[in-house]
Amino acid sequence: MDRIPGYGPSPGPGDARGAVTLRAGLLVLGVLLLHLAFIASYLGALHDPRPDRVPIAVAAPGDRRAEVVRGLEELPGHPLEAERTASDAAAARRLVERREVDGAYVVDAEGRSDTLYVASGGGTALAEAVRETVTRAAEAEGREVEVRDVAPAAGGDSRGLSAFYLIIGWCVGGYLVAAALAVSAGARPATVRRAARRLLVLAGYAVAAGLAGAVIAGPVLGALPGRVLALAGTGALVVFATGALTLALQGLFGMFGIGLALLLVVVLGNPSAGGPYAYPLLPAFWQAIGPVLIPGAGTWTARSVAYFEGHAVLGPLLVLAAWAVAGTALTLLLARFRSAPRSSLDELSFV
Repeated sequence: MDRIPGYGPSPGPGDARGAVTLRAGLLVLGVLLLHLAFIASYLGALHDPRPDRVPIAVAAPGDRRAEVVRGLEELPGHPLEAERTASDAAAARRLVERREVDGAYVVDAEGRSDTLYVASGGGTALAEAVRETVTRAAEAEGREVEVRDVAPAAGGDSRGLSAFYLIIGWCVGGYLVAAALAVSAGARPATVRRAARRLLVLAGYAVAAGLAGAVIAGPVLGALPGRVLALAGTGALVVFATGALTLALQGLFGMFGIGLALLLVVVLGNPSAGGPYAYPLLPAFWQAIGPVLIPGAGTWTARSVAYFEGHAVLGPLLVLAAWAVAGTALTLLLARFRSAPRSSLDELSFV
């Protein structure tokens, strides 16, 4: 009897084993681990924000300064750290405006009405936490506190999150373009020339993405104030650093490198970036890693550009530059080790 077209014998045990290869099984396991790490990292960082030694400045009469500082630093749970003192209200305000501290408490020398300076542009959750903590401590001493926001979040920047989401968008663009180059022409470039061409494509993409993102966030949506070109430069550096990191990891681990880039940038980087909750509101682990990862350095820089006239950006910019340089150097170095004579036809490939 002839076999009906499209219908065959039931698959045997050998066919079942071949349906999922060892490589595919390892990929699925890797996805599961990345998935669980994503859940654990986000919940671990953001489920219970509490102020932890938030740096503030204190301006108080000389005979009371030590008492005020001690009282703030000995609050239950150590939510504040009075690491700076100021001679007067103007000096205290400048420390907040320059992003050297997250709040400044000025004690009235003659009455019982004090002043607290905060900056919601650096994170509204952090500004609210400082306000609540200082106000509660002052009221326990029978004092009143007037809160002044010296760098308020813009009207179009709900909860001060626009800079964070902009950085996330730039990071996504960086590793997507690197992944696209890997999918189109192989995860590991065969020659230094091809690796350099990929980096040049990435650089052009980074400039375009940085400028477009800054224009959308600023003039188009009014989500962030500040200088468009400075913000665009930040974006270009974020995109290039993320893409160069992804290219380097692809060069080391092939397609698995994309997953490792996601681990560093998304799983660990995003919840520790100080977006919804600034560094002093995060648990210790995320406080420690946030400033040295791309999303954290980018978010800090974007907020400083938007609200603090570019103050306190040297450290974060060096972090971004370090990722960019390391990713570039490793990408080229790995390609150099793999380089071998190629046919003229192969050399026609652009990437």
